[in-house]
Amino acid sequence: MTQKRGRIVVGVDGSEGSKSALRWAAGQARLTGAALEAVTAWESPAAHGWAPVYAHNRDHDALTKKVLSETIAATLGDSAVADITLIVAEGQPVHVILTASQGADLLVVGSRGRGGFAGLVLGSVSQHCVQHAPCPVVVIPPEDWDKG
Repeated sequence: MTQKRGRIVVGVDGSEGSKSALRWAAGQARLTGAALEAVTAWESPAAHGWAPVYAHNRDHDALTKKVLSETIAATLGDSAVADITLIVAEGQPVHVILTASQGADLLVVGSRGRGGFAGLVLGSVSQHCVQHAPCPVVVIPPEDWDKG
């Protein structure tokens, strides 16, 4: 009987909270033997009333994937990039993360530490993921969360 390997999805946006989440998710993947997928999103600049003309050679997916790879390398080391599946998609971060987490065993996201009234007014990707994810969610605070 073949044992299921498992899948962990981690949202990475370059913030300190997402870097902490990436470190935690990588450790959990090592402990459990699960595959690790790092997901990030990009959005087209909003245009109100007119559409700006952008050079057609700008590949937002490729640029975002490069930034994601660099973030992983800086956070976990250069060799880690080869072991992680990179998922880059256009869209709102919450939607992209929730879509990527379909069928996952675990979703890991960082927290920027917003709470109280600011968290209620502004909303939060991590809070939305906790409420709507199709799998268990772990929210990791930035490593310096208790120093502020």
